[in-house]
Amino acid sequence: MARLLVLFVTAFVDMVGLAMIVPLLPYYATEYGASALVVGLLISAFSIAQLACAPAWGRVSDRYGRRPAILAGLAITAAAYVLFAFANSVPLLLVARLVQGMGGGTIGVVQAYVADASTPAERTKSLGWLTAVTSLGAVAGPALGSALDTLGGPRGVGLGAAALAALVGVFALRYLRESRETAARPSGAHVPMTGRAAIRHVIANAGAPAPRLIWIYTIAIGAFYGTIQTSPLLLSDRLGITEHTIGYFIMYLGALGVVVRTIVLGRMADALGEMPVARFGAVALAGGLAITGLAHSLPMVMVGFTLMPIGTGLLFPCVTGMLSQAVRSSERGLYMGVQHTFGGVSRVAFPIGAGFLMDRFGVGVPFWLSALLVLATLPLARSVADAPRERAAPEVAR
Repeated sequence: MARLLVLFVTAFVDMVGLAMIVPLLPYYATEYGASALVVGLLISAFSIAQLACAPAWGRVSDRYGRRPAILAGLAITAAAYVLFAFANSVPLLLVARLVQGMGGGTIGVVQAYVADASTPAERTKSLGWLTAVTSLGAVAGPALGSALDTLGGPRGVGLGAAALAALVGVFALRYLRESRETAARPSGAHVPMTGRAAIRHVIANAGAPAPRLIWIYTIAIGAFYGTIQTSPLLLSDRLGITEHTIGYFIMYLGALGVVVRTIVLGRMADALGEMPVARFGAVALAGGLAITGLAHSLPMVMVGFTLMPIGTGLLFPCVTGMLSQAVRSSERGLYMGVQHTFGGVSRVAFPIGAGFLMDRFGVGVPFWLSALLVLATLPLARSVADAPRERAAPEVAR
């Protein structure tokens, strides 16, 4: 628990820095002449770099430890925020987002750290707490970003985020301990899988439980994060929301996500099981996306912005918790990274597609289509629940 508390503090402060920038990025980009499609490309740049780096980060952490990988990611993130602070054009914003994605590729390592330090029975709850503290960072970050933007513009926001990343890096260097001493060690007969082999396994064995869980995660996270990051364009078009007030909408999403993950998730998972809770989360997420796409008034927007964090707060921790038990403990970091690679591909495609659809057909269309895609994952979830565990499961159980 002591190790998890230190990790949670690290994850919280890191998310504050990221959340300071993301809601403001569409406004900065449009000031430099970017269209909605270019805004989508800038948003996707983070995920492009993240998906390229996540399996490598995961394998490095499996081999050398979670702590060194997390510290390296924080250092890269701090450098990226400094670059963002001095970016004065769309190309420089693009470079800053790519470097941010490289540092953010350690998210799978962070989840593997939590899985290492938790028992299988407590893993989903612990992952829920991890996403809760990051959601709490998403509560504080946008408001802090809007305040720094008022005081110092983009440079103030970027340098403030860089300072936070540097401070949390020093904190982690001093207090974060290695987690893998609690993880099961691979047997001498097992050769760890490479990142490419794991990706091929997910594609070629889509009927197995672990790949199905990854596909559910891929579609759902793309549908949410790929569209919610373009929501400032919808809110600006329909409600006149500006960069000075958008942070409070994102703040509400994060606050409700914290409540769901800390109070609701564990009780529902204990009472109903992880897969039924994940299905309920998928339905809630789809409903929130559809309502947001249809909304032309503040009350309807708030209904959509209420259902979406309920859905994500239930769906993502359950899927990740089940995945951590469906793979070998010696490859947990790798598969967590692969999950984020597939999720990153989705988060690349969705914002680009959302920007294109907004330019051509209207700001609400991406939200409607995303809702339909999330509902399409329900048969996959049913198949996972009915399927036997992969062969790696007995090792995790031991």
